[in-house]
Amino acid sequence: MSYTPANVLLDIHTSALAGMGSVPKPFAPWAALAAQEDYPDADLSEEHFRTTLISGDPTLITLWSRHLTAWDFAEGPKWAQDSPARTDERRLAIYERLRFGSDLRKALDNAVPVAKLPGPTVITKEFTPWYTPERAAARSFYWTAYERKLRAKGWSDSAVASLDEASRAVVERLADPEQAEARQAKGLVVGYVQSGKTANFTGVTAKAIDAGYRLVIVLGGTLNLLRAQTQRRIDMELIGQENILRGADPDDLDSLVGVDYVGDGDEDWPDFVRHGGRPSVLGAFDIERLTTRDKDYKSLAQGIRALEFEKREPTLPLCDPANLHHAAARVLVVKKNKSVLQKLVKDLKQIHGLLGELPALIIDDESDQASINTSDPKKWERGSTDRTAINKLISDLLGLLPRAQYVGYTATPFANVFVDPGDDQDIFPSDFLISLPRPSGYMGAQDFHDLDSAIPLNERTYANSQEKAHVRGIYESTGDRLQEAMDSFVLSGALKLYRADHGVPDGPFRHHTMLVHQSVRKDDHAELALRINSMWHQAGYSSTAGHARLADLWESDFAPVSEARASDLPTPSSYEELRPYVNASRQRIGSGGQPVVVVNGDTDLYFDQLDLDFDRTPHVWKILVGGTKLSRGFTVEGLTVTYYRRTTQQADTLMQMGRWFGFRPGYRDLVRLYIGREEQFGRDKSVDLYEAYEGICRDEETFRDQLARYAEMVDGVPQITPRDVPPLVAQHLPWIKPSARNKMFNAELVEIRSPGRPIEPASYPLDRAALKRNTERWRPLLDVLDATPRLFTNPPDASSALDRKFEALTGAVSHTDLVKVLSQLEWERPQYFDPHLTYLRQLDGTLAKVDNWLLISPRLTSGARVEAGILGSVPLSLVRRNRQAGKAVFGRIASVEHRVAAQRLIDQASSAQGSSAVGPTTGVALLYPVVEGKTHSDVTAVVRNGAADPSKVVMAFTLIPPASAVSTDRRLVRFRAKDSRHRDDATIPASSS
Repeated sequence: MSYTPANVLLDIHTSALAGMGSVPKPFAPWAALAAQEDYPDADLSEEHFRTTLISGDPTLITLWSRHLTAWDFAEGPKWAQDSPARTDERRLAIYERLRFGSDLRKALDNAVPVAKLPGPTVITKEFTPWYTPERAAARSFYWTAYERKLRAKGWSDSAVASLDEASRAVVERLADPEQAEARQAKGLVVGYVQSGKTANFTGVTAKAIDAGYRLVIVLGGTLNLLRAQTQRRIDMELIGQENILRGADPDDLDSLVGVDYVGDGDEDWPDFVRHGGRPSVLGAFDIERLTTRDKDYKSLAQGIRALEFEKREPTLPLCDPANLHHAAARVLVVKKNKSVLQKLVKDLKQIHGLLGELPALIIDDESDQASINTSDPKKWERGSTDRTAINKLISDLLGLLPRAQYVGYTATPFANVFVDPGDDQDIFPSDFLISLPRPSGYMGAQDFHDLDSAIPLNERTYANSQEKAHVRGIYESTGDRLQEAMDSFVLSGALKLYRADHGVPDGPFRHHTMLVHQSVRKDDHAELALRINSMWHQAGYSSTAGHARLADLWESDFAPVSEARASDLPTPSSYEELRPYVNASRQRIGSGGQPVVVVNGDTDLYFDQLDLDFDRTPHVWKILVGGTKLSRGFTVEGLTVTYYRRTTQQADTLMQMGRWFGFRPGYRDLVRLYIGREEQFGRDKSVDLYEAYEGICRDEETFRDQLARYAEMVDGVPQITPRDVPPLVAQHLPWIKPSARNKMFNAELVEIRSPGRPIEPASYPLDRAALKRNTERWRPLLDVLDATPRLFTNPPDASSALDRKFEALTGAVSHTDLVKVLSQLEWERPQYFDPHLTYLRQLDGTLAKVDNWLLISPRLTSGARVEAGILGSVPLSLVRRNRQAGKAVFGRIASVEHRVAAQRLIDQASSAQGSSAVGPTTGVALLYPVVEGKTHSDVTAVVRNGAADPSKVVMAFTLIPPASAVSTDRRLVRFRAKDSRHRDDATIPASSS
């Protein structure tokens, strides 16, 4: 090739960076060394480098992006001077090591900004580090191939680095496959619904087999379709063509008969990973597949022989490096099916003398489905250990393979952390629990709910409200809106085709689906599918009336949402410009005369007949009607419109039904959720499905936040281990159980310490006599409130546009007086507040010292204000709130602007910027006289002659202790848990484990 100055610079920089390895070093000497032989006259000045960057040279920027991002993400390297990963401080440490000048640093920052992404949250018990960067780099054949494949798929450097970090966090907590002593580790990886967990466990598999694991068993769902999808993904992105062909000539058609993918003309075969030759010939090792895309594990003699490993050094165990790194790896992707797993267990039992030497890895996808032991707990209490089928077979595998490591993957972890931690044969994640960060580009709860939005309802727009942009409520007054949802499906399909025709890659638009989920009953599915079919044929999508209806929906909904949310994407200027694509969308959806597919079968044969393999089918443009089978594992590709009206009593089941969560590249603005509001639930209850989802999403995010908070090490020791996690779930039980009762394990949270953080109880009494007693207990503190209101202001800052003002009555109370009142309060469920009260009682100097509290009783705006005295107090502003449907607890009590103002007082006090009213040993208490009701008149009804009925007022509060209210040991939680080893006594795992 002919060399240009840019080619020369790229060649020199490539060599220099390669010479450094994984550690940034002074760049100039390495560049000079790289240039001296081939380019002795090359311009190596920083100015030339900077100018080339500013010109936007893509190859040079790509090169530096990969290296800078890798260094940005490196966890705790010695050269980083304790700078945290993915921060400006880390980037500064890198530049200092490279010895770059300020101008070049600015150019690099502009070309490759720091990816300030969250890392994985790791709850772990102590372990012996073995998977060092040097060891990982020394053997990385399959990880390098997988990484290369991800980049070819369009993954960014930061996305690859994030996966590298998260998968390393798993592998380093497994046992060292080379160690002489057999040890098992069990862990759980928590992702988000449809968020790419497969990519993580494929990365873990790549690194694990590179490190020495020689048997990998992937439990890939409960249906052949799901198992086959997982098998294909691993084959394509990790195992690769050469391992699949096993020496067959890809140009010899006769030798390819019966070979997966290439033999049956899979159109994606060219995209399967290529290693450039048999890995064993290239100095690595081969992977032998013991399952194929269409065949699960079979109990055959050849299967037994395939599991036998040859040793290069017969006198040494297989796990010795002399044998381990020359042996082929075996990979199985098996269905969670009793007969399949029994065959595998039977074959393993026939291999004598080897299993104790075999490093094995068991990956359990959707590990809270089928894998959990759901046998009657009463039988266990009587000494019975009769496990459920799949759980027993997993236990058998772990028993047969003393070096097996178990890693479960799920988006709904509650069932897994409630497994009995005292049962060593079960799958409780005793060694580690890793919460993956929310991936970039993912549409989750935050994209469908205005969580904690301070924007008033009447000021919300398509631009500032997620709900307004994407959610269409189904109320009794609006009718069922099913026709509108189907119209949205046709219209959004037309917009996808328009975008594909106007410069947007059509890859994301290969599939286009609508999901209708209204009932679990199969008879209901058939009836609904028939109705939708009839509606489709009567919709008149080719008629003048049909186009007029779509044009109205385009003008009123899709056009303004797309303008607000996707102004950078091609958008038609009018419906007439879109009209030809509407016809094309209609034709695709209605192809074969059947726009609707019912998905509710229980058998593999049923799913085979559906022709819904999104990997192997060129285009799926259909309306899917179903129930449970659409709620777990079955990934609905291209999902754009969801019509959802079915509820459940279990939070994890409800979350798994959230198929509208996922990646929506190129069409986020087109996603619509039609969801039931105030649906009937049971005989006499109603539930707002949208609010139910928001509630469980809050609980899940709280769980993740708590994990992140407690993951910080204290004096090099974990604050909590996985055995201490169950109470983190139990303290926020929603109106539906976190999981099925037979999956939950009892645990008690003794204490929660919240220095500088809000405490907001929600489980207030239902009994009016108890409410009155609580009000009477608060009454003495109300006298400290000054009748003259104080003005609070929330100035906008970089993180919030909140600038609302409000008035409040204020007064100071001693810590002793406040705790005295709190200790006397009655609760519907005392266990929710007791752990906080344990902490607050110790702030008398036992744990830390709090002198007093600023009591703040906010006033509502004048138009909505109802004021009344409480048992003779000054008039207070009554607040209307509702308990969550079907349960005793309220939703959020404190208004956002009030919490922001209170938090600012605490934060300023901790940084010595506070006013005299709030010092470093002063807490803030927001007090709300709450009246339950749905309308303004419900509030006025409890007031008579300027006084509120104390039996109809809930004295609710939010407390924020001062940031100084923490002990020297910095621990935040303390637990008491019971497990099967201590059935009759309480232990404190947080301090004794």
